[in-house]
Amino acid sequence: MPLPSNARSPLTPRDCAQCRQSIRQGSHSFFIASLLLPVEVREPAYAIYAFCRMADDMIDQAGGGPEAIAELTARLDNIYRGRPANHFVDRSFAETVARFAIPQAIPAALIEGLAWDAAGRTYDTLGDLENYAARVAGTVGVMMTLVMARRDPFVLARAADLGVAMQLTNIARDIGEDARAGRNYLPEEWLRREGLSKIAVANPDDAQSDVVRRMTLRLLDRAEFLYDRALPGIAELPADCRRGIQASRLLYHAIGDEIRAGVDPVHERAIISKRRKVALALKAAAMPPPTLDGLSRPALTATRFLVDAVEAEVLAPRVDTLPPWWRYDARVVRMLQLLGAFKARREPDGVAQLEG
Repeated sequence: MPLPSNARSPLTPRDCAQCRQSIRQGSHSFFIASLLLPVEVREPAYAIYAFCRMADDMIDQAGGGPEAIAELTARLDNIYRGRPANHFVDRSFAETVARFAIPQAIPAALIEGLAWDAAGRTYDTLGDLENYAARVAGTVGVMMTLVMARRDPFVLARAADLGVAMQLTNIARDIGEDARAGRNYLPEEWLRREGLSKIAVANPDDAQSDVVRRMTLRLLDRAEFLYDRALPGIAELPADCRRGIQASRLLYHAIGDEIRAGVDPVHERAIISKRRKVALALKAAAMPPPTLDGLSRPALTATRFLVDAVEAEVLAPRVDTLPPWWRYDARVVRMLQLLGAFKARREPDGVAQLEG
């Protein structure tokens, strides 16, 4: 059931701090990369991440049934009506989509992709799989680009390329884990061609392991192509944003490197150590900007609808500025967070629960 609407309650420093904590706990890679972004981009990026994580958790932890999808859809509708639910994620995301004119079709596509997961959907071709990746990851790339004040269709198309590349890398990393959970993301036509069943992917014999590895490397080859296609889009981002996005690109690319180097994705998970993550972030910070060669390539068939949704958005002039607390020093935010936690302990249980 959707949480009560909270239209009159404004976004607070505590909301921002909770979004920051969400990414810090949920994705070390994104958190490290985010530290290279300017604060006026970093804080709304945390709101985007918090919404995506909340949506994903609702599907995974709530059984992923139609009820979870219906609740997510209703909450998104209320966010775009300016009446977000009384929860820090909804308030923060509502502020972000309004301030940066993010069309509702973008996060709605994310929810559609999660609904496909909930329904146990499989994908016959690589193109079908990219339709899924466009929804659960290309959407994030597009929203991040809008937060960075870039709405050019070619830049958005390259951002979607990067999102799809990252999702294909995720799929390659988790092939065995997903198969044992009853989920298959490998294209069905690949399995048919190799005479391999979905059940065999979970616990293959030696010969089948070789087949699964070939298919995994084929996914990574496609991801590699898209990582390269994304580079000229990074060149068109604001100069103070390029390092953070390059860091994300390098961190995800490194997962594929681990698999190529011999990690077996059926039986183990490719992991990048914290030390290496920091080293890759520092490498990204020192990299020169990419060239613009290839910027004007058309969007992937799978992601074209995302670019079209942004082009169709009618922008209203905005004269306001970012909320002042998005520029607070991290120590100040931490103090506000502690004060908020102390206050929550003194509130009735029901109020504290709504605050997440």
